Amino acid sequence: MAKGDPGGTTRSRRPAPRSKKGAAGNPELVQLLTPDGERIDSATGPDGTEYRVDFTDEEYRGLYRDLVMVRKLDAEATALQRQGELGLWASLLGQEAAQVGSGRALRSQDMAFPTYREHGVLYCRGIDPIMPLGLFRGVDQGGWDPNEFKFNMYTIVIGAQTLHATGYAMGITMDGKIGTDDGEAAIAYFGDGATSQGDVNEAFVWASVFNAPLVFFCQNNQYAISEPLERQTRVPLYQRAAGFGFPGVRVDGNDVLASYAVTRTALDNSRHGQGPSLIEAYTYRMGAHTTSDDPTRYRIASEVESWQAKDPITRVKAFLEKQQIADAAFFAEVDEQARRESVHLRERVLNMPNPEPVTMFDNVYPNGSPLLDEQRATFNRYMESFEGSAH
Repeated sequence: MAKGDPGGTTRSRRPAPRSKKGAAGNPELVQLLTPDGERIDSATGPDGTEYRVDFTDEEYRGLYRDLVMVRKLDAEATALQRQGELGLWASLLGQEAAQVGSGRALRSQDMAFPTYREHGVLYCRGIDPIMPLGLFRGVDQGGWDPNEFKFNMYTIVIGAQTLHATGYAMGITMDGKIGTDDGEAAIAYFGDGATSQGDVNEAFVWASVFNAPLVFFCQNNQYAISEPLERQTRVPLYQRAAGFGFPGVRVDGNDVLASYAVTRTALDNSRHGQGPSLIEAYTYRMGAHTTSDDPTRYRIASEVESWQAKDPITRVKAFLEKQQIADAAFFAEVDEQARRESVHLRERVLNMPNPEPVTMFDNVYPNGSPLLDEQRATFNRYMESFEGSAH
């Protein structure tokens, strides 16, 4: 787990690599780690903000471990769905750096509002990875406590969580919990497709005019299911923030270091009363939108291959090797740990008890409902009609 001082920096035991500022060939993109594993000392955002990180060797290794673990657990969930053990799964393959970087940038008091794909952020918040699998297996409703983990429930309705996050962030201000280093902030995750939703744009308006301590974190993975980005916007997504009156920045979403630095800075700005901001994490969904999707119908193999060359895990591994921060024994140990955890996760999923059908009526209303009671009774009579039947 990577921990940092305010602004997203820590003191390292080795000098920072000497390199130029910015992302080569793309001045709009904040990047601190190139695809071939070269470190960039600092990068400057569109508003002149300078971003940098200097983790200890242990923290660099921790980020790599996070990335590998999250990908392996995600792959296991995809396999479980293919084998009929889950009803659906939305893979994060290719987006691990955006999620781990931003997830580790959150402070313990900050609140996260996910979509249905933020398995990496969930992992970084310390939630048992089996929890979302129970949701997609249909045995529960994803039953973690949002207040305990500061991580809201998964949201299936596209973009709805941005309004939830805005209301929560407005509450933070009303409770007087901003203005200091210990202040609170919220973060709302969504994809590039969600930016075309009314809910998201309404959230932008409300967060702006009420100066809500909220970071909008858009994982631009290039496709809204099958709809490419050029069908949704004429300008880079981060530039939309200016029209609503708050800053926006585009970060290399396959760079875990830059994702951490940009998110930590944005959250700290919010907690100090500087209002909302928009982060566009420029990344790529290397797999399907969900397990019900066939991406080969709307994108070509060469495009996928070009993004595989920017793989977020490969670049961190290259960096660790070049800086002699980790050796073959470390990488093998991480792979083995991830394998063990994925096997354990599979075993736990297969042993999940099926809920009694009648429990779907539980917890609908806090004080019950006569109509619901009538429906439950009718359903019970229906189920009892099968007792003793050969079918």
